[in-house]
Amino acid sequence: MSDLTKTPRGAHAADDAERPAAPVPAVDPRLLVREQGLKGYWTEFTRKVRGGELGSLPVFIGLIVIAVVFQSQNANFLSASSVANIAVYSAGLGIMSVGIVFVLLLGEIDLSVGSVAGVGAAVWAVLSVSNGVGDWLAIVIALLSGLGLGLLHGFFFSKIGVPAFVVTLAGFLGWSGLQIWLMGKEGSINTPTGSVVENLTGYYFEDKAAAYGLAVAAVLLYAASLLLDVKRRRAAGLPARPTSEILLRTGVVAVLCLAVAYVLNEPAGARGLPLALVLFLAVLVVADFVARRTTFGRQVFAVGGSAEAARRAGINVDRIRITVFGLSGLLAAFGGLFVASLSGGATKSLGGGNTLMLVIAAAVIGGTSLFGGRGKVWSALLGMIVIQSIQQGLNMLGMASEIQYMITGAVLLAAVVIDSVSRRTQKDAGRA
Repeated sequence: MSDLTKTPRGAHAADDAERPAAPVPAVDPRLLVREQGLKGYWTEFTRKVRGGELGSLPVFIGLIVIAVVFQSQNANFLSASSVANIAVYSAGLGIMSVGIVFVLLLGEIDLSVGSVAGVGAAVWAVLSVSNGVGDWLAIVIALLSGLGLGLLHGFFFSKIGVPAFVVTLAGFLGWSGLQIWLMGKEGSINTPTGSVVENLTGYYFEDKAAAYGLAVAAVLLYAASLLLDVKRRRAAGLPARPTSEILLRTGVVAVLCLAVAYVLNEPAGARGLPLALVLFLAVLVVADFVARRTTFGRQVFAVGGSAEAARRAGINVDRIRITVFGLSGLLAAFGGLFVASLSGGATKSLGGGNTLMLVIAAAVIGGTSLFGGRGKVWSALLGMIVIQSIQQGLNMLGMASEIQYMITGAVLLAAVVIDSVSRRTQKDAGRA
């Protein structure tokens, strides 16, 4: 081989010295939190607070303050009957609020939930009570009527381009008229004794095993979700929660669930586990799974974050919007049946008054953003517990209804202010 084709000695070494080293992939310090123990979590917590990522922290603090204040004023505030009342009265409006959470995640609003709830209750009452249709069939038709009205709202909003505020405001007025027309000359149609709708809020599982069984099932389900998350993260090569954290989280949830079960079961006068609470929790679990674990749920968040970016990513924005408003209508009609159960029947005014305000307030107070793209389904539960706890406490203290409205309004305003300040803080920190 000639000298011209020979590689000079040391040439490869020189090339290696001059070639830049392969870049080391940057690791997001937030992914290492779980590997740093308690110190890492405290650092992460303070970082989130400084960055405006408060999550459900204000709600939990508010619930503690509410419990301490009202319990100090009336020793029966945390009694079995009081806790059961809060749970039962939270169910119907809370289910309606779940639908509102999905709408708010889109960055939109639905002003028709109250009137759709009234139509659902009226359809059931007219079919089942006035015309002798089977209870279950009447309930299914009532739910489908709510679904149809919601889909109609979504169609006008997404396909025609009418703002959601205007569409649902028109629905609020129009469906209120439909509700009155369906009820006819009857001012109200009473719920038959022993009917399915009456049992929605009137039935209690008196066997103590029911409440404790549900508590244990909830704890096991929560622990399974944590373990599944660990498995998924490790499969993706990401840091996962250590066993100590899983045990701690599961222990806290177990204490809370078993404490509620004890209050519903053991004290004198306790009636057991309300069916309304079971159904509300079932709706929450299913809705949370849909929102966090399905393609549809991720697309809802994407559309709420930026509809144009979602469209460019290949998401059918119109389909998502129509489906979400349909879901809102379905849950509104379901919640309307609970309201009818509580009030003893369907009326021309069911779903009116402060129903809309309470449903939207629960979602916002629980931590769902009014600006879209941020929130959790469990916001409906947390926010509704706050509202019903305040109302229960004020009722026990003999406060007038106007005082309750003012306090609830103040809490709603505080929640919106916190949300606005949080978003501005995140924007300043470059995390919005």
